[in-house]
Amino acid sequence: MTRINELINLSGRTALVTGAAGGLGKVFSHTLAELNSNLILIDRNSAELMPLKNDLQKAYGIEVEVHILDLENQESRTDVCESIIKSKKSLDILVNNAAFVGSNSLEGWREEFEMQSTDTWRRAFEVNLTAVFDLCRDLSSKIRESKHGSIINIASIYGIHGPDWRIYDGAGMGNPAAYAASKGGLLQLTRWLSTTLAPSIRVNAIAPGGIFRDQPEEFVQRYSSKVPMSRMATEDDLRGALAYFASDLSAYVTGQVLVVDGGWGIW
Repeated sequence: MTRINELINLSGRTALVTGAAGGLGKVFSHTLAELNSNLILIDRNSAELMPLKNDLQKAYGIEVEVHILDLENQESRTDVCESIIKSKKSLDILVNNAAFVGSNSLEGWREEFEMQSTDTWRRAFEVNLTAVFDLCRDLSSKIRESKHGSIINIASIYGIHGPDWRIYDGAGMGNPAAYAASKGGLLQLTRWLSTTLAPSIRVNAIAPGGIFRDQPEEFVQRYSSKVPMSRMATEDDLRGALAYFASDLSAYVTGQVLVVDGGWGIW
C-alpha cells in the first residue's frame, strides 16, 4: 500500500501555473512548491512575478522558470508553448488559473446587461476559454510524456449557478455575462478533454466560491448570509483542492468539478 505522503509528493515533477502573480496564483505556486514541484510561472505582471520567483526558490529550493506575457495575445501563447515543448524539462501539471476579471472602469464590462459590449465579451473568452484551449492543445504532447499528467482548470461557481442580484444591490459591483459564460464553457471543456486526453492525462476543474478581497462590507455580509459556512472563501481554502488534483491522491479521478464554495450551491 502506498503511503499518503508518497502520493502527494511532487518531487521530480514540473507544474505550469498561469496567472501566477495574482492572489490565487501565488498561493497555488507556493502550494505546489511546498509539495516539491518545480515551477513554470506565467503572468503579465513582471513586478510581481520576479519577486515571487525569488521567494519560491529561496523558500523551497526548487527550479522556477518565468514567462512574462499577456495570455490575451495568441502569438505570445504560441511562442511560450513552443519554448516549453523544446525544453528538456518535463511538464507534468498544467494549472489554468489566469482569468479575465475586468474592472469597474472597463467599458462594457460591469454594467447593465444592455450596456455590456461584444468587445469585452470577446476579451473575456479569449483569456478564460480560448487561451486554455490553446495551452491544453499545444502542451498535451509534452504532458503525455509524464506518467502523472494532470490538467487543472480554475472555473467558478458562476460557471454553474446564476447570480443572485440581491447581494449586489447598491454595492457598486457587477457580474458580467461574459465571465459566467466563459467559466461555464471551461467546465464543459474540462469534461471534453477528460475523455479525449485519457488515459495519459487527467483533466479536472476547481470551482471556487467568492473569495474575500476587501469587497464592500454590505456585499460581504449579504454573500456570507447565503453560505452555510457563514463567510467568503480565502485563497488558502483552495490549497487542498489543488494539491489533490495535482498529485497522485487523485490518480483515478478525471472529468470532475470540485466545488469549493462553503456550501453556497447546496441551498
